Amino acid sequence: MDTEGTHEANTTRPSHIPKPSAPPAPPAHPPKPRHAPGGGPVLADWLRTARPTAEPGVWRHAHTPRAEVEPARTPDRALAAGAVISFLACVLVWSLMRNAYIPFWDVPLKLFTPNSWWAGNGEPLTGTGGVRAKPIYELLFDAALLYGFGRLGNWGAAWRRLAEARGPWIQPLAVVPLGYLTLLLVHNYQLPLRQLAEAFLTFDGTPEANRELMNTTRTVIDVLLVLAFLWLAGGDRLVRRFLPGSQRSTASTATAPRRQPQTPATATPADDPVRWPQVRGAGLGDVADRLEATIADGRMNDVDYARIARAWESVQADPGRLRAFVDAVRDKGAAACAHPSGARDLPVRAARHDLLVRQVRLGTVEDEPRNPYARRGTGLALDPAVLGTSLLAVGPSGAGKTGRLVRPVVESLALQALAGQAAVVAVGAAGAQLGPDAAYDVVVRVGDPESVYDLDLYGGTTDPDEAATLLAEGFVGDVPGIDVRRAATALAQLLGPFRTAYGRFPAVPELRGLLDQARPALDGLRRALEDAGAAGNVGAHAMLRDLDARERQYGAQGDPGPALADRVALLDRPAFAGFFDTTGQGRPFSLRALEHPIRVRVDLPERAHADASRMLARLLLAQFNAAAAARTDRSLFALLALDDASHTLTPETVRGVQRLRSTNAGVLLTLRTLDDVPEALRIPLLGAVGCRMAFSGVTTWDGKRFAEAWGTEWVETRDVTHRTVFADQPLTRAIHTFRKLVTGKAVTTDAVTVRQVERERWSASDLAHAVPPGSAVLSLTSVRGERAAPLLVRLAGSA
Repeated sequence: MDTEGTHEANTTRPSHIPKPSAPPAPPAHPPKPRHAPGGGPVLADWLRTARPTAEPGVWRHAHTPRAEVEPARTPDRALAAGAVISFLACVLVWSLMRNAYIPFWDVPLKLFTPNSWWAGNGEPLTGTGGVRAKPIYELLFDAALLYGFGRLGNWGAAWRRLAEARGPWIQPLAVVPLGYLTLLLVHNYQLPLRQLAEAFLTFDGTPEANRELMNTTRTVIDVLLVLAFLWLAGGDRLVRRFLPGSQRSTASTATAPRRQPQTPATATPADDPVRWPQVRGAGLGDVADRLEATIADGRMNDVDYARIARAWESVQADPGRLRAFVDAVRDKGAAACAHPSGARDLPVRAARHDLLVRQVRLGTVEDEPRNPYARRGTGLALDPAVLGTSLLAVGPSGAGKTGRLVRPVVESLALQALAGQAAVVAVGAAGAQLGPDAAYDVVVRVGDPESVYDLDLYGGTTDPDEAATLLAEGFVGDVPGIDVRRAATALAQLLGPFRTAYGRFPAVPELRGLLDQARPALDGLRRALEDAGAAGNVGAHAMLRDLDARERQYGAQGDPGPALADRVALLDRPAFAGFFDTTGQGRPFSLRALEHPIRVRVDLPERAHADASRMLARLLLAQFNAAAAARTDRSLFALLALDDASHTLTPETVRGVQRLRSTNAGVLLTLRTLDDVPEALRIPLLGAVGCRMAFSGVTTWDGKRFAEAWGTEWVETRDVTHRTVFADQPLTRAIHTFRKLVTGKAVTTDAVTVRQVERERWSASDLAHAVPPGSAVLSLTSVRGERAAPLLVRLAGSA
């Protein structure tokens, strides 16, 4: 259960995985990268944070869904006018009430109080309860009046938008006149605060003492009002700012990472992921307690949690693994069910990841009108659900394709590989910033004599026909006028006989000699086949016929042999001596290992051997398409990331990319421009991938292709027509003439026409000129068919 059958000998057969190219880190104390939830309370809070279901591309960690449609926003001028008018109306009604112009406003007070409390003129009698009842009733009436007109005039929204939102100085300045007016009304007994307080006082002393008591009461009321208005002016923030230790707390708040909202601490054990409810529900309470203790002690990180949860899923699928799972958790705790490399985390992280839902955050959706209102300000994230439809990114050099897209995505899949959920192969030029060597199990440096691993040109297959098809696609798939099927047939006529004769495929120099029809190579192969036939190998005679057919076809019209020989010659260079070995003396890596949670990086010598690097990238893409489709166990998500896919796409590989979404696999392709793809493949390529990304700085020609792929939408437009007003009356004409002299403009009237029109979501001009640096426009499609409209995203970049 610790390895789930993946920690075996070093070979590229389908049931084995290569050993790591670097010594594994000690499993007891994994490194603690940036942005990683550590153990203890931090991991517990991360696990308990809500992750609501959302549409593709939404960063679900602590996500708060927004309304689909933007609420109507009242203009500031209309909001201020409504507040002022409602305030004046409130003052008018209050004044009419205070001056007895509104009759019967105090009828409820008289109905629910004794008549003995009131005099004939309606005033309360001294020494009765009316002295206290009247100010209470007036105060409640005034409060109801303020509340009603405040709701009518939307005073709260007006205060927040016109005062609080204007800065720290506008709010206190706006409070000053309100406070002065309130104190003036209280002093003039217009607001019954003093009457109410004085009604509850007991005057049983000397006149001087009674007067002192009243002055003290009035002072207390004034102080309370001043404090209330200071709080309204934001005085609480000012007090906290000057409290002892506030500078230190402010600095720590500014530098500390912002904590995400958490679910309530009173979550039931059945819903608390920290308590491992699935394991506990299966009757394994001691195992769940052991795992919960490792979280509390800080010995488990997010990768450990995801890896053990994945192992538990495999136990549920195959109950025969239960015993091994229980023993591993009891013996090793958070280090149970470890990855074959022994690593429990990456040396460093360049992005923010959420392994609980397998997401990596790329940036934030801009708050601008082109984006749907529900997505503005939300995080943008990618996961296998959208990467399974493949992603194409286009942008010029320096736009950030590697640092802001490829590196975070590859890093996310590498973390998921450590958790037993994915396999990733990253292909880039030597020196590309795709992560340190320690973050990978296999690092293939083509052309570097210090490379630990070699590359298998034949993709780990033992079938000559399949190997010939892959080689033909990689070697001449981009050559116009050459039929790839004929090239595959020509290669099969050589690979089949060679494997029958020698039990292996030819090395690069041997293959070149056979394609060039070198007589020593052909005669030696023929003699070996004749010897194999004499030894009883039935297939040797059929292979001789294939070899004869290749000799007859060589040099004929349309024969792909010379072109294949020229392409193989690109690899038969001194820089590649010792590479692509087929004798079993090296450590070749093949993409047949995708059935295991492996992390691979292939460095191509792009600077010194550009043509050979492109041919190898094309070959790797063809091999990935074939290996992903041939997997018997597709529970692992497989990703191939090509940091530069220029001149690597062929008609067959584009069709293969489209078929990947049904095999739980995907590719990530980056291009400087769509001109690096043959013109006949540009539209099929955009149709084959489900996710399309245009970086800042794309040309209008590339933008036009993206605009066509994203289609159009219905929008509402407003056309305003200005028409000059011609007056018939002399007085009106004179007024218009005077107005024109003052303003310099003729008197006009506006005619507004509102209509629905169909427009491009993003035009070619907008993509070329309206995308700011460090941003991109991205559309997403999930493997379930869910779609996200093109979004303008501010990319976070490598941290």
